[in-house]
Amino acid sequence: MRSLLFVPGDSERKLEKGLQSGADALIIDLEDSVSAANKQAARALTAEFLAAHSERTAILLVRLNDLSTGLTDDDLAAIMAGAPDAIMLPKAGGLDDVVRLSAKLRVHEANHGLADRVTGILPIITETGAGVLNAHTYAPDSRLIGLTWGAEDLSAEIGASVTRRGDGEYTDVFRLARAVTLLAASAAQVAAIDTVFPNFRDEDGFRRDCEHAVRDGFTGRMAIHPAQVPVINAVFTPSAEAIAHARAIVDAFADAGNPGVVGIDGAMYDRPHLKRAERLLQRARVAGLA
Repeated sequence: MRSLLFVPGDSERKLEKGLQSGADALIIDLEDSVSAANKQAARALTAEFLAAHSERTAILLVRLNDLSTGLTDDDLAAIMAGAPDAIMLPKAGGLDDVVRLSAKLRVHEANHGLADRVTGILPIITETGAGVLNAHTYAPDSRLIGLTWGAEDLSAEIGASVTRRGDGEYTDVFRLARAVTLLAASAAQVAAIDTVFPNFRDEDGFRRDCEHAVRDGFTGRMAIHPAQVPVINAVFTPSAEAIAHARAIVDAFADAGNPGVVGIDGAMYDRPHLKRAERLLQRARVAGLA
């Protein structure tokens, strides 16, 4: 998944518009973008939307209300008959919260005739201080489809007035949250998904931010507006030149019998270069380019 677009679960118009955005995935939101008074209506509309789109052109995730709210079970009871592809778990405090949610999902999967563990989980792992500190607990799990992070809830919890400096770079605590997400995703062997960029009118700044994310190892990004989707898809799709270079590295190692080091056009490439090349080609295959 390159692009994951948030869509309020209580807006039929925005849900349908989201399908036309070109996003690889829609995150149907039952949490922050839905008022307390509208939760039940959002659940009902989300269930209808999932049922109406069983033949899907995009991956459909549902962001639940977090486990501490007492709303999670009602969310699941309303939407699991529609077989969402995955659940986004906000304010995840560590792998234990994933295990708790997984147990709930297993019951709903059985009740609705779904295959065991067919529903993925995408946790937001940095929205609390404990979540940041527990990033090391994530490990490979068949339900995990990635890890992502968030800055706004964390800023509210710690009392930070801003998340970025005047030059656009994150302040230290949010740089830490971003970095541990990358490391945790690597440890869990899943995709690292970058957080949202709130100023959707700043296309140039957003593009630069996406380029930095790719540079650092993120493979996808969440969006809050359909206008951000084409930028994400363009930046997170490997270029033809990058694909050709990666393929040359992989081929050179294979042709040489997979040694520790190979030379290509006067430059030396070792096993870490091979691993990076293989990862890039995997991203290209997902995008239908290799």
